[in-house]
Amino acid sequence: MHFGILTSILLCPVIGMILILFTPRKSEQAIKIISLIVSGISVFLSFIAYNRFDPSNVLLQMEEKISWLPQYGINYWNGVDGLNIGMILLTSIVIFTGVIVSWKLNYRVKEFFALLLFLVTGVFGVFMTLNLFFFFLFYEVAVLPMYLLIAIWGSTNKEYAALKLTIYLLLGSAFMFAIFLAIYSLAGAHTFDLMTIKDKVTFDPAFQKIAYIGLFLGCGVLAGCWPFHVWSPDGHVAAPTAVSMLHAGVLMKLGAYGIIRVALFLFPQAAQAWAPFTATLATFNILYGALVATQQRDLKYVIGYSSVSHMGIVLLGISTLTVTGLNGALFQMFSHGIMTALFFACVGHIYDECHTRFFDELGGLAHKIPILSTFFIIAGLTGLGLPGLSGFPSELLVLIAAIKTYPISGIATAIGVVVTTFYVVSAIMKAFYGPLNKNFEHIKDIDLWQYFGRGILVAFLIILGVWPKLFLNLVNPITTYLLLKGF
Repeated sequence: MHFGILTSILLCPVIGMILILFTPRKSEQAIKIISLIVSGISVFLSFIAYNRFDPSNVLLQMEEKISWLPQYGINYWNGVDGLNIGMILLTSIVIFTGVIVSWKLNYRVKEFFALLLFLVTGVFGVFMTLNLFFFFLFYEVAVLPMYLLIAIWGSTNKEYAALKLTIYLLLGSAFMFAIFLAIYSLAGAHTFDLMTIKDKVTFDPAFQKIAYIGLFLGCGVLAGCWPFHVWSPDGHVAAPTAVSMLHAGVLMKLGAYGIIRVALFLFPQAAQAWAPFTATLATFNILYGALVATQQRDLKYVIGYSSVSHMGIVLLGISTLTVTGLNGALFQMFSHGIMTALFFACVGHIYDECHTRFFDELGGLAHKIPILSTFFIIAGLTGLGLPGLSGFPSELLVLIAAIKTYPISGIATAIGVVVTTFYVVSAIMKAFYGPLNKNFEHIKDIDLWQYFGRGILVAFLIILGVWPKLFLNLVNPITTYLLLKGF
């Protein structure tokens, strides 16, 4: 098969990175324009792919395949269905807005944007590939640049956070790859092609149970699964703004996507056996993340622990093994990706202007930066599940499924939403309302260009909140098919 639109999307950041490497270091504006153009093209191509995609067809679409090492079952094989078309679109939106948000960056600009595009190449690759070897390869490409991006351009214990993040994520990926090798060798697959394995390999029930929980925990490290979440809040806080947007917006989704695409897809019976345990872990995610967020005073730490809680909702939706729950999990992945990207984009501007993220030191910011304050509040209201914003339908679906399958987890999720309301409203009131700190009389609101970047994110939160069928129509046919076929 020939290369098509998926490879074109994948090559956008690669070409941008190469062009940046050949651009003189002093040409900072040219480097930013290159990054903007290639990320803008990736958005354009992602929307073309979305427009071409037929949700009613549960088979793979837009496939691209070329033999690489066929004797070892390693092939470059891309394709889309309802599980990943939305994730590809999410990635392109977040990197495009991340480039806009980073427009004022002036330190080692060449290296920053080259690494940023390199990271995004890995993310696109994971979401597209149907070969486990390339899944692991792209996964590593997505993770490794994070160390440099945080250690060089970050803040707040950046070296510690970068090293901690890297160690945790590499351990998770090593565990994941060990299971891939076991599938290849011990289970007799002799191929890394996911669809071939599904169709031709019969797994021993005992192996299925070990492989499923191994993949759930290995991928769960990147998804922020409790108790392996501890790298995530520190990484959120230390990362520069665009990297925080990508970190929370799309990288954490790679872990949840891996659980669905590989673990659940290959081992549905084992998923049933482990479902009560994984639902329990997800419940801890939801409550722990929300409760710890109430004790934070740094806006980034609030968002970081909020992400742990919200990713728990994703993991709980997966663990219900119902169409409603899985639809809600995928919807939450997209909604949370857009929401956290907006959150971090807003906090980045606040830190640039005020040189602090502690909301106890802020106060009254809405008087000086009303536009940015509005954007932050919209993100907050999405996080607490306000009807009319995308967080509401996604969380509602998971809650409905959880109440039916695991009532205690469903009740705990509802409590988590209440706690989320408390810490979100508290942060908003303390940071944006009340008397203005005299030290911040000089701060400026975002300009039109920065308004554009953040406005894109706001638009998606509102559109999907008002019209959730736009996303649910993408995922419902494939989740229904997979769960009926698997069980």
